[in-house]
Amino acid sequence: METESVIGKIRKFEAINFIHFIMKNQVILLILGLLLFTAQSLLAQKTYKYESVPGDPIGTRIYTLENGLKVYLSVYTESPRIQTAVAVRTGSKNDPADNTGLSHYLEHMMFKGTTHFGTSDYGKEAPLLRQIEALFEEYRQTADTLKRKEIYKQIDLVSAEAAKYAIANEYDKLLSVIGAKGTNAFTGSEQTVYINDIPSNQIEKWLKIESDRFANPVFRIFHTELETVYEEKNMSLDRDSDKLWEAMYAGLYRKHPYGTQTTIGTIDHLKNPSLKRLREYYEERYAPNNMALIMAGDFDPDLTIALIDKYFGVLNKRKVASFKSPSETELNNPLVKEVIGPDAESIAIGFRTGGVHTPDANLLDIASEILSNGKAGLIDINLNLGQKVLSANAGADIQADYSALILSGKPKTGQSLDEVKDLLLSQLELLKNGEFSESLIPAIINNRKLSKIRQQESNMSRAMAIAGIFVTEQPYSEMVNEIEILSKITKKEVVDFAKKSFNSNYVIVYKRTGTDEEVKKVSKPEITPVVMQRDKESTFFTEVSSMKSAEIKPLFLSYENDIKKIKLTNGLNVMYVPNTESSLFNLYYYYNMGSQSDPKLAIAVNYLSYLGTSDIKAEQLKQEFYKLGCSYSVNVNNEDLYISLSGLYENLSKALGLLDQLISRAVPDDKALKNLVDDILKSRRDNKLNKNIIRQALSNYGVYGSKSPFTNILSEEDLKQLNAEELVGKIHELMSFQHEILYYGPVFMGNTGKAVSNKTKEKNTFSIIMENHVIPKTLNPVPNVVRFDQLPTTENKVFVVDYNMKQVDIVFHALSGKYNLTEYPLIRMFNEYFGAGMNSIVFQEIREAKALAYSSTAAYRIPSNEVENNTVFAFVGTQNDKMGDALDAMLSLFNDMPLSEKSFAAAKEGIMNQISSERITKSRIIFNYLNARKMGYDHDIRKNVFEKVPEFSFEEIKKFQQMNLKDKTFTILVVGDTKKMDLEKLSKYGKIEFLDLQNIFGY
Repeated sequence: METESVIGKIRKFEAINFIHFIMKNQVILLILGLLLFTAQSLLAQKTYKYESVPGDPIGTRIYTLENGLKVYLSVYTESPRIQTAVAVRTGSKNDPADNTGLSHYLEHMMFKGTTHFGTSDYGKEAPLLRQIEALFEEYRQTADTLKRKEIYKQIDLVSAEAAKYAIANEYDKLLSVIGAKGTNAFTGSEQTVYINDIPSNQIEKWLKIESDRFANPVFRIFHTELETVYEEKNMSLDRDSDKLWEAMYAGLYRKHPYGTQTTIGTIDHLKNPSLKRLREYYEERYAPNNMALIMAGDFDPDLTIALIDKYFGVLNKRKVASFKSPSETELNNPLVKEVIGPDAESIAIGFRTGGVHTPDANLLDIASEILSNGKAGLIDINLNLGQKVLSANAGADIQADYSALILSGKPKTGQSLDEVKDLLLSQLELLKNGEFSESLIPAIINNRKLSKIRQQESNMSRAMAIAGIFVTEQPYSEMVNEIEILSKITKKEVVDFAKKSFNSNYVIVYKRTGTDEEVKKVSKPEITPVVMQRDKESTFFTEVSSMKSAEIKPLFLSYENDIKKIKLTNGLNVMYVPNTESSLFNLYYYYNMGSQSDPKLAIAVNYLSYLGTSDIKAEQLKQEFYKLGCSYSVNVNNEDLYISLSGLYENLSKALGLLDQLISRAVPDDKALKNLVDDILKSRRDNKLNKNIIRQALSNYGVYGSKSPFTNILSEEDLKQLNAEELVGKIHELMSFQHEILYYGPVFMGNTGKAVSNKTKEKNTFSIIMENHVIPKTLNPVPNVVRFDQLPTTENKVFVVDYNMKQVDIVFHALSGKYNLTEYPLIRMFNEYFGAGMNSIVFQEIREAKALAYSSTAAYRIPSNEVENNTVFAFVGTQNDKMGDALDAMLSLFNDMPLSEKSFAAAKEGIMNQISSERITKSRIIFNYLNARKMGYDHDIRKNVFEKVPEFSFEEIKKFQQMNLKDKTFTILVVGDTKKMDLEKLSKYGKIEFLDLQNIFGY
C-alpha cells in the first residue's frame, strides 16, 4: 500500500498569488500576517491517502472518501479525454420480489434531472409531482379496470401540468455542451453503472452535474418514461435469445433472484408502478458507501481527487442492507425446458457452480476457455472446425453469488437438437477425461496476457474492468494479479473440477421455431404528449455553462507526417504507424476489391478457415497461432478485402510465415467444401427467420430494388457446383493482385537506419515482413467494382414484410443529392441537432415527449464512396397500435423541424468540444486515411468541421432541412405482424406492396 499527502495545487496557486497581490499594494503588516496565516491554512489542506497495488500496469489509485465513496483513478494520456463510470452496487437481484424491475426503472429516471436542473421552477413543480406519486399509489392498489383508467386520466392531466415546468433532457443537453460522448447507463443483476466519455478539461463541470444528479434526483416525466420501459419489455418479448436465457436462469437459480426475477421486471409489476417505492429504493441503495466513481484517462489525480471530494463528499453516508444469498437446491438430474419463437432453432445447456469468491470461479474461467476460446478450444476445433454443427460455443458467466457454464449450439441441416446436445456433452467428457493438450492452458494464459495489454490501451476497458471488480466486491489485487493466479492452475485441478461440477446436474433449454401463443405484450395506456420546453434553461445550466475551462486545442491528422510510407524492394507500398506503447502489432494486406467484384471471393475467404496445407493440418494451424498469441482473419466486404494478422510482436515472424504459408499453399478439401455449402444454405434459411436480417434485406431492397449488394450472391445451384480447386485457386491468387501493407506495431530499422525503438539489435521489421510475404514480380490489377444503381424515390411507397413480432420496425428512406465534400460540415451540424443522440430533436419528440418508441434515430447520410448519392434515413421501433402515431410524428419532424436556438447552440458547442479533445491514434490513423482517400479528400475532414461549425446559423440548418427533407417522398419499409397492423391507415403514407422473403433475399 502507498500513501501520499496531497497539497492542493489549485488552492496553493490561489493563495500565493493572493499574497503577492497584498504585498504589491503594501497592506499593513498586521493584515499581511493574518493573510499569511490564512494562506498557510490553505496550504495545509486536507490530505488524501490512497491504496495501490504493486505491479499494477494501469497504476490505479484507490481512494475512500469519508462518506465511504470508493474512487478509482487510472491515468492514461493517449488523448485528452476521460472515461467515467459511476457504479452502484445494486441490480435486479436487489429488487423486491413484489416489485421487480426497480433497479432498471431507477436507471431510466436518473436521467430526468434534479431539484436544480431539468426544471424551470421546482417550487411550483414539486406539489404536482407529489400528487402524481399519490395517484400512482392509488392506481396500483386499484383492481377495477374502469377505475384504473379514470385514475390514469388524472395522472395524465396532472403530468401535463407538471411538464410545463420540466425541461426535458436537460441532463443530456448539459453533457452535450461539455463535449461528452457515449452518455448511457446499464443495469444488470449485480449493478447499475452510469457512463460518460468527457474531455479532460471538463472534469469540474462533469462532477458538479453528476454530484447533483446523485444527491438530488427528481423523478419527473414519469408516465412517458414508463412507456419507454414498456417498449423495452416488448422488445425483449420479440427476442428469442432473451426468452432462452430467462428460461435457462430460471432453471439454474430456482431460489436466487438471478433466476426468480429479471432485470426488466414482470409485466404485472411494470403495469403497476410505484413512484413511492422507487424513491424508497433510491434512498436504500444509492448511498455513497455503496457506490464507486471511476475515471480512466488524461488527468492529474491530485487535483482530481480534491475536486471529487468537493462535489461528491457532500453525499450522506447511509446504512445499506447487504444481500443475503439464498442457498440453491442441488440439481441431480437434467432439467428440461423449451421456448418457442420465430428465430432458428438452437440449444443451450447450463451448469451452476460457485460464485466469484469461491475457488470455482478461476477454475471455471480456465475450463470454459479449454472448451471454447474462439480459436483452439475443444469445441472450436472438434465441432466448429470439424463442421459437426452449424455453430457452437461455451462461456463462463461468473457472478458474485453463483456462476454458470453455458454450452450452446445450432444444428446443421437435418440435424436434431438432441444430436447437438450429445456433441456438446461429448466435449465436456473430453475435458473431464483430460483429453486435451498439455500446452492448451499455457496458451490460454498467454492469450489472456495479450487481452490484458489490449485492455490497458482503452479507457473504457479499464473503467469497466474496475467497475466489475467493485460491484462483485473482489480485492483489486485479484485483477492486477489475475495472470499470476491463473498461471498456477494445473491440468489436474481443472479435470478434478470438471468431474465434480459437470455431470447430470444441468438445465437444458430447447429453442424451437414456431409461434408462442403465451407471450403477452405490455399494452399502451392513453397519454398526452409532453410539450418540450426546448428554449428554457435552468439556473444550474447557466452556472455550469459559465464555468471556465482550460482550453484544449484540436489536433488534426497530417497524413503526410503521421503515416510513414516506404516501398519494399519487392515493390509493395507499406503504410505504417509505430507502436511505442506496447509489444502488440496489427498487420494487414489491403486489397481494393471485394465480393461485389467476385461473389465467389466471399465463399473462398470463408472456405479458408477450414483448410490447412500439405505440411500442417487446419486444426494444428489454429493451435499454433493460439500458442503464439497471434490470430489471423480474412475479411471481405462489398468493396474491400483485408488479410489481417495481430498479436505479440516477438512472434511476428513465425505467425506471418504461417499465414503466408496458408494463403499460398492451402490445399483443397472436398468434404469441407460440401459441409460449408450445406452450412451456408442452412444459414440462409435461418436468416429468413431473423427479424434484424430481414430488416437489413428489406432496407437494401428499398435503396436498390431486387438487384442489390445484398442479393448479389451465388445462387443455391451455383453454390452446389462450386469446385474446391477453383476456390483454393482464388485464395492462392490473392498474392498476385495489387495490394498494400498496413502496419501498426513496434518498428525496428536494424542496421539499415535509425531505430524507432531503443532495441537497435532487433531485426528490421520490414525485412521480417518481406521475407515472409512472397509475391510474384508483377502484380495483377484488381478487378473493377460492380455497383448497383440507387432507386430514385419519386413517389411515396410502402413495402411491408410480415413477421410474427410484438413490435413493428419502420425504416424511412429517401434518395437525395450527390455526395459533395464541401457539404460535410453542414451535414455534421444538421445531424447533431436533428437526429444524433439523446439531446436531438428526433429523440426528444419521438421518445421523450410522445413515448412512441424505445429507439428512434434519423440522419442525413453520406455514402460509403464518392460515386453514390446521399440518403435520408430514419428508424422507429414501436408497437402496432402506435404505428400511425410514430409515422405521423417522424414525417412531421421531416417537414416542420422544431426551432430551438438554445438546442442548436448546445449541439454546436458539443461538436467543438468533441473535436477539440478527440485524438485519432494507433492503427485508426491509417484507416482514417483510407476512408479519406476513398471519399476523395486528402486531409483530416474534421478540420473543415471545426472551422465551419462556429459560422453556421440556425437559418442555414433550417434551409438545409427544407431543401433535403421537407415534403420529401419516402420509401417506407415496415417489418411486423400484418394481422395486427392498421393497413388502411398505413396505405395513407403510400401505395402498399407486400413483399415475401424471396423478393428481398433473392433466394
